[in-house]
Amino acid sequence: MDEVTFLEYLSYPFVRNALVAGVLISLCAALLGVPLVLRRLSFMGDGLSHVAFGAMAVAGVLNFADTMALSLPVTIAAALVLMRSGRGAKTGGDAMLAMLSVGAMAAGYLVMNLKPSSSNVSGDVCTTLFGSVSILTLTTLDMWLSVGLSVAVCVLWLFAYNRVFDMTFDESYARASGANTTLFNTLAAVVVAVVIVISMRLVGTLLVSSLLVVPAIAAMRVAKSFRAVCVVAAVFTVVCSLAGIMIAVVAGTPVGSTIVAADIISFFFMAIIGRFLK
Repeated sequence: MDEVTFLEYLSYPFVRNALVAGVLISLCAALLGVPLVLRRLSFMGDGLSHVAFGAMAVAGVLNFADTMALSLPVTIAAALVLMRSGRGAKTGGDAMLAMLSVGAMAAGYLVMNLKPSSSNVSGDVCTTLFGSVSILTLTTLDMWLSVGLSVAVCVLWLFAYNRVFDMTFDESYARASGANTTLFNTLAAVVVAVVIVISMRLVGTLLVSSLLVVPAIAAMRVAKSFRAVCVVAAVFTVVCSLAGIMIAVVAGTPVGSTIVAADIISFFFMAIIGRFLK
């Protein structure tokens, strides 16, 4: 990719919209992914994305103008259920997650086949699971909506940084120090659900968990402190998202898969660098 080609593509508004929205969405996912990975809750991203798939399928069949109108509240509700499960409940959180995710995927696919919104059901399913070029068809309004939600999530995360740190490493200490851990966990579940639903438009249902997990584990290869891991994860995901979107635009590859491929390749580079830093 030469400089002229890069600048030529960058002159198109839809490419600029995709770059801004894609980078901010990835940044939010990476910041949230650090505490999720450290708390061994990274599987939540995968499970909630499956729930969102089912909700999106139903919304499409019901001809919702915006599938987020249904998928967002349903995913938030599922996140709250998962957060509360396992605390004195007969069904543990991991078992409940497996049941919800598999059930939602099955229901979504069943609904799409029973009442297809188009003649190409397989294409619709593949697009939803692995992402599509929809990130390149964002309108200016869509872009600003993504920017607003992403900025709100980032500001909230930074504002609650100290509580995030306490809850990540010692929830009992946070509770003893006067923190309302129930409220914090509820808010965290809502924020994670929002980011997952937004991220699905970028990389699809099956790949969304990579935006949460890969930057965090890559950063942990080279950084030692919690703050350093967060900063490295943020830089990592911004660089990989920019590279992935631009390569997808120029080469005509799927945006989501290209971003994830960039993440995985970069992870191995970070792992090599981390071995030399030991």
